[in-house]
Amino acid sequence: MVTAEQLKKLHIDPALEPILNGTFRVWGIETPMQQAAFIGQCGHESGNFRVLEENLNYSAERLMKIWPKRFPTLESAQPYHRNPRKIANKVYSNRMGNRDEASDDGWRFRGSGWLQLTGHDNFFHAGKKLGEDFVMNPDLVRTPKFAALTAGWFWATHNCNRLADIGAWEALTKKINGGTIGLADRIKHTNEALAVLTS
Repeated sequence: MVTAEQLKKLHIDPALEPILNGTFRVWGIETPMQQAAFIGQCGHESGNFRVLEENLNYSAERLMKIWPKRFPTLESAQPYHRNPRKIANKVYSNRMGNRDEASDDGWRFRGSGWLQLTGHDNFFHAGKKLGEDFVMNPDLVRTPKFAALTAGWFWATHNCNRLADIGAWEALTKKINGGTIGLADRIKHTNEALAVLTS
């Protein structure tokens, strides 16, 4: 198990030690390599375990770069400029079990927790497994305890231990991110965690 002292070395709040170890126990994240990979991926996704929800405060120009299909022109992006709720409802509508833009599902089920759990279906299934109703109470996923446990759920249900065991960092990142955004940073965090956990 990870100690508070080790977390301090990784610049992670040592108060998270019982939550992190609880998540490791519940979801069978056991070896130093698995734990380091979990810390590396979650650390990247959550600003080193400080950010529990997705930051969607984008400019119109940035929206065109991130979601070119949804915002093909500056004119189409302008009404969403720096409006996180409106952006979430646009980009996450009619996907992942979410309903249309007007339903507010995109905002309700925006990226949350240590691995940025996103979409109605993920909130529903994670909640079912953890005995909580995240569909009716999505803000629970944005609390430290469930930010951790839902990340563990995602990790376990997507077979991430196997990818961590073989050091398949690109495949692991794609599993979590859908792409390879921040790959170098994720690998750096993982290697730092592994060095601390095995020293």
